[in-house]
Amino acid sequence: MLLCLSFDHRGCSFPLLERLTARTTEITEALTEDAGVDGAVVLSTCNRFEVYLQSPHDIADAVIEQISETAGVPVSSLSTAVDVETEHRAAEHLFAVASGLKSAVVGEEEIAGQVRRAHSDAVERGTITNDLERLFQTATRTSRTVKHRTEIHSQGRSLVRLALRLAEHRVPSWEGTRVLLIGTGAYAGATVAALRSRGAEHISVHSPSGRAAAYAASHDLTAIDPTSLRDALDAADVIIACSRTEEPLLTAADVTPLTGMAPRGPRLLIDLGMPRNIDPGVTQIDGIELLDLETIAKHAPVTELGAEHEALEIVHDAAVEFGASQAERDTLPVLLALRGHVNAILEEELCRARRTDGELADADSVADVEAALRRLTGRLLHAPTTRIRSLGREGRANEASEALSALFGLESAERA
Repeated sequence: MLLCLSFDHRGCSFPLLERLTARTTEITEALTEDAGVDGAVVLSTCNRFEVYLQSPHDIADAVIEQISETAGVPVSSLSTAVDVETEHRAAEHLFAVASGLKSAVVGEEEIAGQVRRAHSDAVERGTITNDLERLFQTATRTSRTVKHRTEIHSQGRSLVRLALRLAEHRVPSWEGTRVLLIGTGAYAGATVAALRSRGAEHISVHSPSGRAAAYAASHDLTAIDPTSLRDALDAADVIIACSRTEEPLLTAADVTPLTGMAPRGPRLLIDLGMPRNIDPGVTQIDGIELLDLETIAKHAPVTELGAEHEALEIVHDAAVEFGASQAERDTLPVLLALRGHVNAILEEELCRARRTDGELADADSVADVEAALRRLTGRLLHAPTTRIRSLGREGRANEASEALSALFGLESAERA
């Protein structure tokens, strides 16, 4: 069965969400080592932590206990914050997530890429199954359909753009503002594009993982190496952090003016990281203002009801079709048993046709007989094959199996 455990910004506190995202790797490894889990995909973003599993039965309680043990969070805290969905409801939830319909900023564009990366990570880890593969491929197709057929993304809704919009009354002019970007990951490209669309010209980048030089060269930015970071922090008017890290990259000590340094104007720090990149203690320093994900999420705009309704209908239809196709696959053992039985009879008759009184029959005659028998077999199988698949899509695969047994005395193999 398909199972989804979702912790997001709506029902989960940011400290708890931060704790889970900080332990993404450990939780993923612990879950995939469990013999009761056939496959797993973990989606960890700035405002959600979700686990998609395939298992023989419902193991939600066991998974919550495993996450509790790995992340060091009480089971009671997780149980009250989690949303659990199974089968087609799990599919519909993922399709809505990938389409940006469950984001803090409805219609955000970055989430589709994050869903694709979660899928790719699972493939690389070898934790993907056929059903999970189809689930995530369908999620990607659905998000593209929503993007192309609705206006949910038309105004460029994005967590990055919302953060910059909230920052605008603190920034007199983006053209003269010195911006330091920390991180080169998922949000970095969107941040650079959004800054330039506002006229920002002085953008430098630092990467804790050492990728600043290459990233700066490809995006026409100024690279900041570790030895120059302190000077860059002191010079920046706006600091935007969007890196993946388990511990804050910037603390109060990093932005406290050095002894003898002349006082400077106010500085804005924007933290797009989850777990957080900037220690909240920086706000104790005069002239420092911090804009973090929790604050940004509270200012998310009201959605366009028409566009959202249309997008939700697309997501619902995709989930219904996904569920039906999954149910149809349950009839595969029945179809294989039926085709195997009929083809065995066909081969017996063909062997008989190839010999006449112990002698080989005329090759041309045999070819004509074989072609005729194969056409007949195909036509006879067409109607029952179509009907069996239809029964599967209706959730009645067991009826097809019972009919096979009653008519031919055959038992279908267990589904792999």
